[in-house]
Amino acid sequence: MTSQTIANAPTSDQIRRAPKVLLHDHLDGGLRPGTVVDLARGTGYADLPHTDPDKLALWFHQAADSGSLERYLETFTHTVGVMQTRDALVRVAAECAEDLAEDGVVYAEVRYAPEQHLEGGLTLEEVVEAVNEGFRQGERLARENGHRIRVGALLTAMRHAARALEIAELANAYRDQGVVGFDIAGAEAGHPPTRHLDAFEYLKRENNHFTIHAGEAFGLPSIWQALQWCGADRLGHGVRIIDDIQVRDDGTVELGRLAAYVRDKRVPLELCPSSNLQTGAASSYADHPIGLLRRLHFRATVNTDNRLMSHTSMSREFEHLVEAFGYTLDDMQWFTVNAMKSAFIPFDERLAMINDVIKPGYAELKSEWLFRQTAYTSASSLTEG
Repeated sequence: MTSQTIANAPTSDQIRRAPKVLLHDHLDGGLRPGTVVDLARGTGYADLPHTDPDKLALWFHQAADSGSLERYLETFTHTVGVMQTRDALVRVAAECAEDLAEDGVVYAEVRYAPEQHLEGGLTLEEVVEAVNEGFRQGERLARENGHRIRVGALLTAMRHAARALEIAELANAYRDQGVVGFDIAGAEAGHPPTRHLDAFEYLKRENNHFTIHAGEAFGLPSIWQALQWCGADRLGHGVRIIDDIQVRDDGTVELGRLAAYVRDKRVPLELCPSSNLQTGAASSYADHPIGLLRRLHFRATVNTDNRLMSHTSMSREFEHLVEAFGYTLDDMQWFTVNAMKSAFIPFDERLAMINDVIKPGYAELKSEWLFRQTAYTSASSLTEG
């Protein structure tokens, strides 16, 4: 990394204060460890591996990073296990909004599967209303603490189950009450998105938005089906599109027809670097496909996926990318504007966020960089003299 790049690199504090937009974050993957312990104690959930919050946080991260799918899925057994009451859902959603706002996120779409929160007797509608209440509560608390955030919910159907149409109808029913779209999630292999065509056809008829988890582990066929059969607006992860891009020894690049289609149509990619490392999509941040996808001007966005399991935040994701690729505030703004353009809220509201919040926020940070650059240059001149 050159001295010029070092001088341009945003500091950790600037990264945290920079306005950020998050499109791919799971509610049940972002709980505070202390909250998991409190809720387990209050609801009688007795299966936690640890009741000390610090030890539990370490267990979540190690289990998710173990390379064992069974241990990774077990982590969600515990978080979902303590999210079976109205009060628990309100609390988790409120804390989610607060935590994201504290990290500089100004707009977030947070997804969860209502069908996974019915064990305590709640109905699907009661689950949605509790989470929506929590998000609104968290937004208010964030404002009181000097932060601003808007949170929209994405209702997720589990692709191995048979409730996709029901959840799609639920998302449509609450589309003017805080729910901004629909998603399917779960293991890709053996559970293609085409099994849920009735849900996607319904949403298209209703002019509603949806994203599909695709191209995380299963590869190009999953992406192709999500786009060409199901009509997804965005790709959840989509990182395996790299398999349709050939980089020759001389550095030239050739895009296959699917990759070219994704780039030409500006299909948003909800990339989650830390999570992708855990699932084997890349061996390091420096090797993550996001570097090439950004260079080729795909509609790439940066996301957290599961903040608890990956021990991450939006700021940490950008810190890793700044270190790996030498990204500057301009690069961060590029990713952030990409994400805001791809959000599932109306165009005029997206535009207002870009022009009134994101661009001014980065302009202020860049003015700090100019003063820092002047100081850096002066210091270098004195050293050389």
